[in-house]
Amino acid sequence: MAADGPGHEEIVTDVAIVGSGGAGLMCALHCHEADPALDITVISKGAVGRSGCTRMVQGGFNAVIDPADSVDAHFEDTLEGGKYLNDQDLAWELVNGAPEVIRELETRVGCFFDRRPDGRIKQKAFAGQSFDRTVHRGDLTGIEIMSRLRDQMLRIAARELEDVRALDLVFDSGGRLAGLTCLDVRTGRFLVVRARVVVVATGGAATMYRIAAPAREKTGDGVAMCLRAGLPVRDMEMLQFHPTGLLTGRSRMTGAVLEEGLRGAGAYLYNAEGERFMERYDPERMERSTRDVVARASYTEIIEGRGTEAGGVFIDISHLGAERVERSFAGMVERTRLFGDDLARRPVEVSPTAHFHMGGVVIDPGCRTEVPGLLVAGEDAGGVHGANRLGGNGVAESTVYGARAGDTAARLARDRSLAEPDPLSVRRSFDRATAPLRSEGGDLPYPITAELKDLMWQDCGVVRRRERLENARERLAELADRASRISVPGPAAFNPAWQESLDLANQLTVAQVIVESALAREETRGAHARADFPESADAGALRHIVARRDADDVIAREAPPGGHEDG
Repeated sequence: MAADGPGHEEIVTDVAIVGSGGAGLMCALHCHEADPALDITVISKGAVGRSGCTRMVQGGFNAVIDPADSVDAHFEDTLEGGKYLNDQDLAWELVNGAPEVIRELETRVGCFFDRRPDGRIKQKAFAGQSFDRTVHRGDLTGIEIMSRLRDQMLRIAARELEDVRALDLVFDSGGRLAGLTCLDVRTGRFLVVRARVVVVATGGAATMYRIAAPAREKTGDGVAMCLRAGLPVRDMEMLQFHPTGLLTGRSRMTGAVLEEGLRGAGAYLYNAEGERFMERYDPERMERSTRDVVARASYTEIIEGRGTEAGGVFIDISHLGAERVERSFAGMVERTRLFGDDLARRPVEVSPTAHFHMGGVVIDPGCRTEVPGLLVAGEDAGGVHGANRLGGNGVAESTVYGARAGDTAARLARDRSLAEPDPLSVRRSFDRATAPLRSEGGDLPYPITAELKDLMWQDCGVVRRRERLENARERLAELADRASRISVPGPAAFNPAWQESLDLANQLTVAQVIVESALAREETRGAHARADFPESADAGALRHIVARRDADDVIAREAPPGGHEDG
């Protein structure tokens, strides 16, 4: 095979897991526990367990562990929050699995969550919920979960490929999944990972927006990889904007989330005129309304001229007293003080920030896709959250579905034989990846990335309309053409411009599907707001938008509830 393309190393494994956040590491742990004899490989674009988005989670994990609460109530809250676009089988799996996973995180993984004086796990209020069911460790819940999962990786001794980016799924000459191609960022050398089972759990793509919350390495790699392999995705228009992202000028901290627990604890939102503006949009729930409603309200205040000069609004929790705020939200207080603000003592300027992708690859409750041997878990999968995710359901999804993926992967790996990757498939992947290194006279990727972020924010952001979406469609085609001619100098090893060009290619792939899906959904539902279609369709007309890539085109069509295409 080496003679058919650039030199590469081959790794053979039973289960290849792409991603090392909550979904990826829970998958590895469950896969090992189900069958310790399996060879497991975790492929991480950054440091295993110390990069990605799960580690950034501040708020907590929704789970029914109080006798006064019920799984039925959590299920109904999740459906109502998702505007009933959720795949109900997936949502039911989430709420049923969450209590079990919380117990596992404490008793087997080693996490320790905040306690009440009587020793029971403490749960706090999050918006959109009928019961205070959010388990947490202060406002650093993600660090607690990921640190303990990282410890477990040392125990199970899975192979870890750090600073290695996944490129493409590869198949044998008969179309059977054979593994994936990867690139070692440190050396610039290619890898072919042959696997019986591949699990994709790389996280979302919200970094394609100018103001965004996720870790910068989250560039839609997993979904883009699946789209190139011909898999269907659903509800890609559903990109959540968290209502309270920090505004810190040109700092990379702009967009970082001030978590849901602030509003749950009683924080107020004010416009620049000093009004608690949520009374205009949801007078019953006010600031404790769901993220889609609050983000749209903040955006409306800003574009109608009642925002701050920097384009934001204010969140204020100082009325609860500095001591309480410092005790309950220490991480966020410290973060605001780094930029000259003080969450404990005065209002802080915030803006809606691109945060989470509810859309993704079509899966079943066992994380299986239409490609045998390929599983998808976490934010790369669509359908769990419908049109809007409740705060606290994100880390629950990543760990619950990571666990399910691990269980499924172990079962599949016992029965599937290894396939031999088609050399032409491998060569095409390597040629696509090295094109920027071989090209001359093109742009660097950075200005194209900046244009993409501005375009998506302006034309496919919090509120959308047909003419802006059609402009986005045309501009994305132009940007994709320019991106295909990118030229990057220097060696392959540790080449940031090359890595940026590969990130950009994935972002453009996903962005085109988001825009086509947004054009196809002619209603306002959850995170997808159309100024030209401000009402939601009747329940009887509820439909998913399912999309595929066909060569260079995106085909988006309606599908009935459940997320599978007609015909």
